[in-house]
Amino acid sequence: MSLINKEVSDFKVQAFQTGEFKEITKQNILGKWSVFFFYPADFTFVCPTELEDLADKYDEFKKIGCDIYSVSCDSHFVHKAWHDASKTIRKIQYTMLADPTGALARDFDVMIEEDGMAERGTFIINPEGKIVAYEVIAGNVGRNADELLRRVQASQFVAEHGDEVCPAKWQPGAETLKPSLDLVGLL
Repeated sequence: MSLINKEVSDFKVQAFQTGEFKEITKQNILGKWSVFFFYPADFTFVCPTELEDLADKYDEFKKIGCDIYSVSCDSHFVHKAWHDASKTIRKIQYTMLADPTGALARDFDVMIEEDGMAERGTFIINPEGKIVAYEVIAGNVGRNADELLRRVQASQFVAEHGDEVCPAKWQPGAETLKPSLDLVGLL
C-alpha cells in the first residue's frame, strides 16, 4: 500500500539537537517542508556516512525552507552519547528524533519488529503534514543527500505549479513538462 498523501499521525517524541534535549510534536512540522530520515541505529557503520552527508547539505535544505529530522529507535540520550563520541556526528545541526518505542517507525511503516529498529526510509512531508515522496531501501545501502535535496526541490516546485511536472533528472531552473490531453493521447 502506498503512503503517498498519508497524513503523519499525531506524535510527541524526545529529540537531541545542538547540545540540547527538546520535545518535538506534529505541530513542529506543520506549515513547512520536512524530511524524516529513518536509519537503523546509532553507533553503526553506514548510518554515520549518511548522516554526515545530510549534515553537509543541511544549509541548502534550510535555504529552501525544509527541516531535517533524522530518526532512529534509539533514545535521545543515545543520540547525545553518539554526538559526544563521534567527530562525524558532532557536525549534525539538524534535529535527531528519538523513537525508542518504535511508534514513528510503525506510523511510517519502516519498523523491523524482530530487530527493534527502523529500515532506511526517507520521507518528504509537505506543509500540510502529508507524505509526498518516499523511498525505503536495504539496510546495507546508503542514501545520497544531493538526490534527496533535488527531490524536495521538485516536490516544492510541483506543489507551487500544479499544472507542471518535473521530468527525470530535473534541477531547479530546468524545463518542466505541462501535460495536456493532446499529449496524453499520443502515449
